[in-house]
Amino acid sequence: MNRINKKSLLAAMIGVACLAPLSNVSAQAYPSQPITFIVPYSAGGSSDTRSRQLAQHMSESLNVPVVVENRPGASGNIGTAQVARAKPDGYTIGLGNFAPMAVNKALYGDTLPFDPEKDIQPIALIEVGAMVLAVNAAAPYKNAGELVADAKRNPDKLNYASTGAGGASHLSSELLKQRAGMGATHVPYRGGAPAVNDLIGGSVDMYLELASLFIPHLSADEPRIRALGVAAENRLKALPDLPTFKEQGVDVVASNWFGVIGPAGLPDDVLAQLNQAVNKALQDPDYRKVVESQGAEVAGGTPEEFRTFIQSESALWGNLIREQNLNVQ
Repeated sequence: MNRINKKSLLAAMIGVACLAPLSNVSAQAYPSQPITFIVPYSAGGSSDTRSRQLAQHMSESLNVPVVVENRPGASGNIGTAQVARAKPDGYTIGLGNFAPMAVNKALYGDTLPFDPEKDIQPIALIEVGAMVLAVNAAAPYKNAGELVADAKRNPDKLNYASTGAGGASHLSSELLKQRAGMGATHVPYRGGAPAVNDLIGGSVDMYLELASLFIPHLSADEPRIRALGVAAENRLKALPDLPTFKEQGVDVVASNWFGVIGPAGLPDDVLAQLNQAVNKALQDPDYRKVVESQGAEVAGGTPEEFRTFIQSESALWGNLIREQNLNVQ
């Protein structure tokens, strides 16, 4: 009997010894298969382009393919919800940005199919693009202060373009109206290109949008639009002569931004690897050059810093939506 027990004990010990290395291998295996990177917007846009640039760099760093999949719809809610519902194993991540992460909860309430704070794990902030105020080149305004003064004297005179209710251009314009005490009528468009075209054509008076949309027009031999100010703490590297709103006495800082997110519950080691891969990509000189040439600033940092940033953005825009009684209609 003792002999049998000894044999059984020896077999068990051998089994444990064999399993232990396999467990270590399994724990160290991530990533061992392709990673899906969900973009909650259509192919071809700025968010899609940036995601593909980042995914390529992350693929090289993680030694597995990072495959971009576009899941557009509902102001980014459809794709973001897919990330939130994914298995938290690090093989499904996505692009998290302004609207679904910091705005849509205040706009959609309980109908939002995910909770940005509970269902999403921030991984790293990619970039922040400050909003630039532009007018037609024939407009009488030479700076933001002159436009604000006119809009305060004549609150029903001006209108402003946006890419739709609840987007960065819409809410940034409403923040400008609130902080400056001015009036202007909202004119939503189905994208940035038609909004710029109408700004050039004179059908709309002003447009607050990412610098990347305006830079090609501002650098033309005969610019047909004029930039009046940037809603940032500091001037943009791409537009160093353009003063900030604060320099002109208007306390407005507003941006559109991108980050990498995953489902809540990501293991710490997986989260650390993904964060490291993103930050490494952001240090690539060619990548940084592209971002900065388009008027944005490269970000980076820890998951905790990204979470804090999202919370501050959610508070800012949530308060504005409630105070101004804004909706998505």
